[in-house]
Amino acid sequence: MNPTDVIVVGAGPTGLMLACELAQAGVRCRLLERRTEQPNITRAFGVHARTLELLDARGLADDLVKRGVPVRQVQPVPGALLDLSALRTRYPMVLIVPQSGTELLLEERARELGVEIVRGAEVVGLRQDAERVVLELADGSTESASYVVGCDGAHSTIRNLVGIDFAGKQYETHILLADVRLAEPPHDALFAETSSEGVVLMIPFGDGWFRAIAWDRLREQVPLDVPLPMEEMRDAFRRIAGTDFGMSEQRWSTRFLSERKQARRYRAGRVFLAGDSAHVHSPLGAQGMNTGIQDAMNLGWKLVADLRGQAPAGLLDSYERERHRVGAQVLTLTDGFNRLVLGRSGFRRALRNLAMRTLLGNRLTRGFLAGRLTGLGIRYPATTRREHKWTGRRVLDLRCSGGRLYDLLREGRPVLVDTTSSGAVAQAVRDSGSTVKVARYSGPAVSGLPGAVLVRPDGYVAWAGTDGDELPAQAVAAARRWFGAPARTQPARPRT
Repeated sequence: MNPTDVIVVGAGPTGLMLACELAQAGVRCRLLERRTEQPNITRAFGVHARTLELLDARGLADDLVKRGVPVRQVQPVPGALLDLSALRTRYPMVLIVPQSGTELLLEERARELGVEIVRGAEVVGLRQDAERVVLELADGSTESASYVVGCDGAHSTIRNLVGIDFAGKQYETHILLADVRLAEPPHDALFAETSSEGVVLMIPFGDGWFRAIAWDRLREQVPLDVPLPMEEMRDAFRRIAGTDFGMSEQRWSTRFLSERKQARRYRAGRVFLAGDSAHVHSPLGAQGMNTGIQDAMNLGWKLVADLRGQAPAGLLDSYERERHRVGAQVLTLTDGFNRLVLGRSGFRRALRNLAMRTLLGNRLTRGFLAGRLTGLGIRYPATTRREHKWTGRRVLDLRCSGGRLYDLLREGRPVLVDTTSSGAVAQAVRDSGSTVKVARYSGPAVSGLPGAVLVRPDGYVAWAGTDGDELPAQAVAAARRWFGAPARTQPARPRT
């Protein structure tokens, strides 16, 4: 027997989220991190609506919202406004919060759940067979587990050790990043300005510090290892935006070269990839950390089901099938933003700006772009044509007899929502002894709402059925097919 069920390599937001998912379900997991200390980094700073919904499903979102600055309108190009406040979600915003703040929240939760976080653990070797994975560490020791998940970043050791190709390209333009204090902050919560000399953004963290970002065409080829003084950032803002907002102090700065790459596969035997190990892209659109956290939510419950012997055939393989497709869509989105914002030709930029204004002026295309940007539009493909049209889609936070649906998901268990007037579906699933949590819908009428909806632990529809005499039996069969017999391990007590 392996002393550990799952080893997660990398204690960034993706690895921490995955460790929380596993530990909450009673899975024995260890989190290995090469860094000896938790850095106060702020490279990622935007948390989108779908990520906030998923964090809400584990009782974490409201704590994070308190630590950040909500932005409810986004202007990708001059004259084109995307109003996030109109979104159908409890979190109609992009939340500006330092990555370090998100990591601290997730680490607090992981430690509450008993996750062992081992810092200074550098993986140098990996071997696997049909039963386990063995990791070799730099200090000469080994760690073994039933599964290993590489969440160790763009230069992933785990990905390299299993020989998965990381295909794509580097962008040519170097990006300037700095955390600064301002004497005269901009009025807009999310300030952006474009000129022939480049692009600058100023983003508040809510604690007196701001993230200054510049794509400066005069400085885009300066070597990455050259220090970035505050005067250089001031100069970029003055030339591009006409002001430096009174930059008076700088606590951190770097030159950054972004990439557009994706792993060919997200799985090699008993080894999986998630987060930046699986995909990296332009920071425009703030997609990286969000996509990684959503990877973790997708993979976590599937590993739990497999380890409990409850997984239907092909469930673990569905992680790659679902999330590789999403990763490719994110790369297309961020590459489009990169071309739009950083294009060198003024004429082409003008045409692209006109196209963006046209797209955001149309209700249908505006909704499509909002869904892609926020993650609310993610939908996983059905496996057969016979499945209900709701299968694979994100579930709204339905009002149920036991409370909000996303409250009912707090334990990381699936939920069967019965929307029929008789409640026969809910009663049948309860009587079957299923481990699925059961609730009856108590909200207003929703167009097209199925008679019963089986919600996965990550907030997407596993199965749905319409009204009919066979619906209770169909719901029982779906619950058994997806989530099996009673679990062999009990989940940890959820955070209140």
